Amino acid sequence: MRAASEAGTGIARTLSVALAALLAFSQAPARAEEAPAATESGVVIRKAAVDVANEPVVTPDPSNGAAPTADAPAPSAEPAPAPAAEGPPAPVAPSEPLPAAVYARLNDTAPLLQRLTGKDREAIQAFYALGNFKPIWIENRAFTAAANAAIARLREAGEDGLDPNAYPVPVVGKLSRPDTDAEIAEADLKLSAALALYARDARGGRVNPAAISRLITPTLDLPPADTVLTRLAASGAGAGDVLQSYNPRQPGYLALKKRLAGLRAGRTQGAPSVKLPDGPVLKLGMSDPRVPLLRSRFGLDASAAGTLDSAPGEADAYDRAVADAVKNFQRSRGLPANGTLTRATVAALASSSVPKTSASEADILVNMERWRWLPPELGPNYVFVNVPEFKLKVFRDGQMRDETRVIVGKPTSPTPTFSGMMEYAVVNPSWYVPPSILKQMLASGRTAGFEVVRRGGNISLRQPPGERNALGFIKFMFPNQHAVYLHDTPNRSLFSASTRAFSHGCVRVDDPFRFADAVLPSWTQERLKKLIGKGERTLRLPEKLPVHLAYFTAEVDDLGSYRTLSDLYGYDGPMKVALGLAARSEAVAKAPAKEKRASAEAARSAPRQTVAREAARSERRAAPRRSSDMFGEPESAPTYAYPPRSYW
Repeated sequence: MRAASEAGTGIARTLSVALAALLAFSQAPARAEEAPAATESGVVIRKAAVDVANEPVVTPDPSNGAAPTADAPAPSAEPAPAPAAEGPPAPVAPSEPLPAAVYARLNDTAPLLQRLTGKDREAIQAFYALGNFKPIWIENRAFTAAANAAIARLREAGEDGLDPNAYPVPVVGKLSRPDTDAEIAEADLKLSAALALYARDARGGRVNPAAISRLITPTLDLPPADTVLTRLAASGAGAGDVLQSYNPRQPGYLALKKRLAGLRAGRTQGAPSVKLPDGPVLKLGMSDPRVPLLRSRFGLDASAAGTLDSAPGEADAYDRAVADAVKNFQRSRGLPANGTLTRATVAALASSSVPKTSASEADILVNMERWRWLPPELGPNYVFVNVPEFKLKVFRDGQMRDETRVIVGKPTSPTPTFSGMMEYAVVNPSWYVPPSILKQMLASGRTAGFEVVRRGGNISLRQPPGERNALGFIKFMFPNQHAVYLHDTPNRSLFSASTRAFSHGCVRVDDPFRFADAVLPSWTQERLKKLIGKGERTLRLPEKLPVHLAYFTAEVDDLGSYRTLSDLYGYDGPMKVALGLAARSEAVAKAPAKEKRASAEAARSAPRQTVAREAARSERRAAPRRSSDMFGEPESAPTYAYPPRSYW
């Protein structure tokens, strides 16, 4: 058996071997075409590189009329072509019928599963090629222990918020006749495709985060199909547990999973689908090899029981019990309830009935999916920011050590969602105005206290360290593509707000020196405060610290209470659409009422834009108002001019 041989060799298959198997399929026709050109008049043309200077020059004999040999250097200015690399041997179609059927199906371009990527299909192809195209999951025309364990997990995919119908389980040995080699090959390959897709989805492959927002940039660890199949095939009866391990294991995810189970308790879930082979319309009294599949789908006995007056029925008999089950199914789907297996009934059986998802259940499913975007292991020590909660938590040895309030990005400049590694902190930092804010500052003329500097060939503004610096007294750096970081702020009053979305994307930390004490083991708050005003200083962490900027709008807190949070950036709607939990029309994020009124007013006053704009300008000039700083904070003097270090 393939699984046994893989286990005996440690299940280690190098990339080069897999690539060789893949190339064998793609290069086989090319090599076949090159074969005739490799010989001329029985002479093999040598392809190995040789030093022509050391080769003897053969002078042709004029008497026999022979043409000059290829050993003589040709008068050409072009360099000799590089020797062709020898490719892997072309795979030969197996002689055994069952492997030959697998080989033929792999060379068929028909999809194995609708959402299976081309890359995963190639990996499956390479996986089977290394096993001489023998079936992996079927022995003696029945599923192996590993297959049955993995199938059980596929059928329970709903427990983890996945859709069981996305991973159809093929049928083996259910027809009244023996399965053909082609049917067994199809079943084995389709089970491999379903298992590979499940593992990919469990790790976060169902939704493209960039389709929700370009600021959601997790590093997904999507397992290659051949790696998944290798692990499962060698796990025997434990294959189900191995498949389950691709789902998140963090306490937050498990708490939502438990909550989902509670909501679904006592509710009938959708019955599994069954795809029947092509065949005629069936009526009461007929016989057909597809009837055992119907019996299995409706939970009927393998055949009708015998009575005193009649013998036991045949397994393929379309009897009264089967017809009644079909009639009830037709009634539940709005089809003509006549008990006849029509084409419409066959099509309905191929798609299972799934109960409508409630709003609360959809919220849980969306947030379970977001856990898949985090690394499988958050680390024993890490920083965790949940943006809609406006909170930051520090974990040490898996336990929360500290928690503090934060200010996050405005809806117009969201804080990105990703994981990074904190490397160092900077005390007394300078602030270089980003280009997106520079135009606004120059237009408003608010450049007092800034220095004009040149950075990378561009002109920028630099705000020197100090109490008025937009970054406060300290910033914490974890290099990333978004150029965001954690930092202090001179405006402490904003932390008293319940909805703290005021920044341009960075995360501002309340009591940053207490936070520094938690992430810099060798520095206490007292030592750090003594550095204030003594010039910019970089403090490197002894070990890089994971930082996870996450976005969860539903969670189970430490006391076991379920709660939902405001969808600050309107991500929930598109997520529900992507997961098939809502119609596309529901994906439009609801703007706050204040913004809606402003938009409506602007639309009504469109013909009078010029007059309205002039009136607004006059009003701003007449009324004393606080302007906003570069991060959207009030710039009033009382806010910035707090007593030095009085808030520590």
